[in-house]
Amino acid sequence: MTVYGKQIFFYITQNYPELIEEVYLAKDVEKNIFSKIARLDKKIIKLDAKKAQAMARGGNHQGFLLKIKKIELSSIKELKRSDFLLVLVGITDVGNIGAIVRSAYALGVDGIIISGIKSFSFEGVLRTSSGAALDIPISLFKDTLTLVNELKQSGFATYAADMSGKDVRDISFKAKKVLFMGSEGEGIPNKILKVCDNKIKVEMQREFDSLNVSVATAILCDRMR
Repeated sequence: MTVYGKQIFFYITQNYPELIEEVYLAKDVEKNIFSKIARLDKKIIKLDAKKAQAMARGGNHQGFLLKIKKIELSSIKELKRSDFLLVLVGITDVGNIGAIVRSAYALGVDGIIISGIKSFSFEGVLRTSSGAALDIPISLFKDTLTLVNELKQSGFATYAADMSGKDVRDISFKAKKVLFMGSEGEGIPNKILKVCDNKIKVEMQREFDSLNVSVATAILCDRMR
């Protein structure tokens, strides 16, 4: 797996050096920075601009790229031992997922389940989350309806974000809980809303249709903890 960009590069070198297989530099760096990189005792490969762009698939690599070990997703069984989970239903935008992962980790969510889609780019989420995707367990579960039932059987109270729900400030949350968030375009399917215990929302102070899903998720996670 190749990751690129200065921020994620240094996050991994400082916090997860054991994941690194090779280091790629496509620019000259200051001596003190190069010394830190060299102390990783990993193979350092200099790249020309064309090769670096190819490896980053046209992304903004800023001259810093890493080849890291494949990251294994967490199992649902593992996440069921948690107290506060977040389920993303049908959300596919890598930028939104990355922003949500950062906020969820910072606000005390124990694990994230991406549901309702067949696959997602962990590489992209790792980059857009600025490395937070390495800090919090992430799992993939295709069938959201089955997931709701499994989590309820494991003792989770289920809360679904929906504009018809109650203001999050008026809810008393159970200790073992899971928040379901849907995509901005379609939201959470009705068949999922019907089986969740509660519907909640961020009450608006001014007339507006909705918040960006990553912003709404951060607010709800903060109010639920």
